[in-house]
Amino acid sequence: MQRRKVDNRIRVLIENGVAERQRSLFVVVGDRGKDQVVILHHMLSKATVKARPSVLWCYKKELGFSSHRKKRMRQLQKKIKSGTLNIKDDDPFELFIAATNIRYCYYNETHKILGNTFGMCVLQDFEALTPNLLARTVETVEGGGIVVILLRTMNSLKQLYTMTMDVHSRYRTEAHQDVVGRFNERFILSLASCKTCLVIDDQLNILPISSHAANITPVPPQSQIPFCALPKVSEDATKEESLRPQDLELRELKESLQDTQPVGVLVDGCKTLDQAKAVLKFIEAISEKTLRSTVALTAARGRGKSAALGLAIAGAVAFGYSNIFVTSPSPDNLHTLFEFIFKGFDALQYEEHLDYEIVQSLNPEFNKAVVRVNVFKEHRQTIQYIHPADSVKLGQAELVVIDEAAAIPLPLVKNLLGPYLVFMASTINGYEGTGRSLSLKLIQQLRQQSAQSQVTLTAENKSTATAKLTSARTLHEVSLHESIRYAPGDPVEKWLNDLLCLDCLNITRIISGCPLPDTCDLYYVNRDTLFCYHRASEVFLQRLMALYVASHYKNSLPEVLAVVQVCMEGEISRQSIMNSLSRGKKASGDLIPWTISEQFQDPDFGGLSGGRVVRIAVHPDYQGMGYGSRALTLLQMYYEGKFPCLEEETVQKPKEITTVSSETVGLLEEVVTPRKDLPPLLLKLSERQAEHLDYLGVSYGLTPRLLKFWKRAGFVPVYLRQTPNDLTGEHSCIMLKMLNEEESEQEPWLTAFWKDFRRRFLSLLSYQFSTFSPSLALNILQNKNIKQQPQAAISRAELESVFIPYDLKRLEMYSRNMVDYHLIMDMVPTIARMFFLSQMGDISLSAAQSALFLGIGLQHKSLDQLEKELELPSSQLMGLFNRIIRKVVQLFNTVQEKAVEEQMAATKDVVMEPTLKSLNDDLEEAAKEFQEKHKQEVMKLKEMDLTQYIIRGDDEEWNEVLSKAGQNASVVSLKRVGFLILQSKHRDSHQPVIPNLGSRDRLGGTFRERPGQDPSPPWLILGAKSH
Repeated sequence: MQRRKVDNRIRVLIENGVAERQRSLFVVVGDRGKDQVVILHHMLSKATVKARPSVLWCYKKELGFSSHRKKRMRQLQKKIKSGTLNIKDDDPFELFIAATNIRYCYYNETHKILGNTFGMCVLQDFEALTPNLLARTVETVEGGGIVVILLRTMNSLKQLYTMTMDVHSRYRTEAHQDVVGRFNERFILSLASCKTCLVIDDQLNILPISSHAANITPVPPQSQIPFCALPKVSEDATKEESLRPQDLELRELKESLQDTQPVGVLVDGCKTLDQAKAVLKFIEAISEKTLRSTVALTAARGRGKSAALGLAIAGAVAFGYSNIFVTSPSPDNLHTLFEFIFKGFDALQYEEHLDYEIVQSLNPEFNKAVVRVNVFKEHRQTIQYIHPADSVKLGQAELVVIDEAAAIPLPLVKNLLGPYLVFMASTINGYEGTGRSLSLKLIQQLRQQSAQSQVTLTAENKSTATAKLTSARTLHEVSLHESIRYAPGDPVEKWLNDLLCLDCLNITRIISGCPLPDTCDLYYVNRDTLFCYHRASEVFLQRLMALYVASHYKNSLPEVLAVVQVCMEGEISRQSIMNSLSRGKKASGDLIPWTISEQFQDPDFGGLSGGRVVRIAVHPDYQGMGYGSRALTLLQMYYEGKFPCLEEETVQKPKEITTVSSETVGLLEEVVTPRKDLPPLLLKLSERQAEHLDYLGVSYGLTPRLLKFWKRAGFVPVYLRQTPNDLTGEHSCIMLKMLNEEESEQEPWLTAFWKDFRRRFLSLLSYQFSTFSPSLALNILQNKNIKQQPQAAISRAELESVFIPYDLKRLEMYSRNMVDYHLIMDMVPTIARMFFLSQMGDISLSAAQSALFLGIGLQHKSLDQLEKELELPSSQLMGLFNRIIRKVVQLFNTVQEKAVEEQMAATKDVVMEPTLKSLNDDLEEAAKEFQEKHKQEVMKLKEMDLTQYIIRGDDEEWNEVLSKAGQNASVVSLKRVGFLILQSKHRDSHQPVIPNLGSRDRLGGTFRERPGQDPSPPWLILGAKSH
């Protein structure tokens, strides 16, 4: 193998890093870069005094070589035994792999290395890198270590500017195929600002971009900082004068605690003053034994959080805690924590096998990680690892320790909190991707609970607050600032913070007033200029990212008060949508068009062009003052064309980054500098032509505060995800707002989407959305941004199709307080759905009544649940519910009464027309009809048997009976006599003739002759009245 001299500056840089406990960064350009890793690791091994540095090797899919270490070691040992080993002839890379402790890790599994420390980190497959992966892997390297980034062979570093990264596939859509990569350019330019970074080729030649390497000189021996350098108490005054004030204070603290055990021996294991104070705070919470405290430890990476937790757990064992549970995303993350538990045991003079035993995992994925420690020195004590999702197993827990809480989904962390002592450590970096927002949300909720527990009880609130105070938790917050993994002021840490805008919070604040929102303007930010790594644009970028982080940012005015990030979506062909919907698949990108098209099965919506508000951030000190609403208003006006571009002819297209040809200057001669002749960073809205958009949209995690903000801005909800987000536990909500709505004459499509969404949401309130508070669900349903015609009340036919009369009777009985509310509970869901679908006319309910009606009728909640959520006593809730039913009964009665009234008042209009006949003709015709009818009736009488109508008795009998009965008699009786039928002599023989019996009228029992009548009717029947 050919030997060649290595540039001495590489060795000096590595040795200086080891001496000052600062990391070094090497960017190796060339396909043979992995061979140079061996040389760099060899230099590092010679410079360090301790054991051979371990290596973390990260890649995407293909490693490019065999990583079977055991097989290589067996082959190496065979060569040593046989005497055939030749270091000069054998491949050094093979020997390096066989003799070095290397941890191979896929990029998508880097969450497993959180909490671990390595001496060297190798990152290959540059196209798979993201800011998250870069921060997660680089921060695992200890002080004095090396970070190596391998790049493929290229003729110019500028070829990286146009390299297609894997993450770009997420942002390609049908309408926007070209993705402009700006991160790579900024990444390459930032390498020149890192003092401990060298960009070299695969022959270890330093490239011109690392021009600062010309000034690298070895550090003098007296400036070398030993690892964990803390002078002993007996050192001389000259050494003491060289110590920092923090180190002196730490030494004094350790001396003062020497007589306080077991605290003193545990604090002796701390390396910085911050860490010692954190351990003291943990032990203070342990010694209280109230089991209602939460200690939250937050810091950047490499500050010693896991070590502090490990020492605190050892202290908890010394204080007699029996059931201690430890959790983290993976057992691999707890190597450092268990290491310091055992260091604490050593300080407490616990001996393995005699006082405790260690149980390791047999799962090969966990790499023999410790999952349980059984302590039996005084009594049975256990330290057990559990998965974050196994919160149900914490029934007997006394202490729960959550490490890397920011990497655990927020709902799981909430479930881990309970009636026991909780220690929580979270890595906080200045951007959202590492879980900063999740941990801040949780800590903010814990702060509110802790503040409620500090409220003093008064006579008025004592009864209601006592129950809350008994379950309230006390929060203690601890933060670590001084780094332990590497020396303070590490250049690689500063480079990473500047590149990823992680340290954008340290901005001075000038006390000043805030302007009126109406006086603020919205500007378009040119992203090419923003990410060009110019000094002025970097300052502006840091301020923008500070607003995104939205934590303890201090700003000065005039300043950026709000930032809006908009993503263009839509313009998808109908054919693409139909194909995707038929296969049940969605393309990447275009979040809102694909989701809405799938939910409503509408292939036309994807053809509209829209803008999705990805993020809107307002300075936390000025939130709630109208700046966010003002920014959205100006954004809507801009896309509606209300800021006409006055310079349409002079607008030039931005200069694009051109690809570098292979005939350009070589890699060793190229000088990379920021681009010049870039457009202005900020443009007024009137200086840029706006894209044509049909709507603005937003997708966010549903919270009452955000819902109120977007509704106030005029947005309408059209989609709510039924399953909560795995990380935040929030339901994703999509809201839309039409642009140029007044131009459309027909009913807007947004109204149809809203009605369909409302109908579905009402049905799902008893399922996935039953966990919503009634106030939140009511806020979703009440929408004044939709212009719709007032709907008529339910008709009688519709009412009868839903309820039978007995149902309405039950409702009326309950409205009169004559039956219990359980008798009508089967009808309440139907009535509530009719009310919230606006089918009950102008019936109005108060906010409390609406929330109660929604909770009982649609969410099917009990009164006990609603009593807690609405914070009203159950008696008052029942009173409100009865008033609701009264209004409903009154409406139903009104509907029925109106229907009956309309039915009774229904009369046909008579049309007056002249008759065809005269009056005399009508009378004659009517007379003929009457005579003919009369004849028919007489004939019917002749044919009938009339014997049942015989009047019996003669005059004497009647006189006798009536005289005896008296004047007040109402009933008289005659004796029954036989019938006498006289035959008429002058008529036919078959017709009977009854003689005339006098002039007594009918009431007297006989017939009187009537004037104008025949004195001798054909026949009469005589007889006596029967009893």
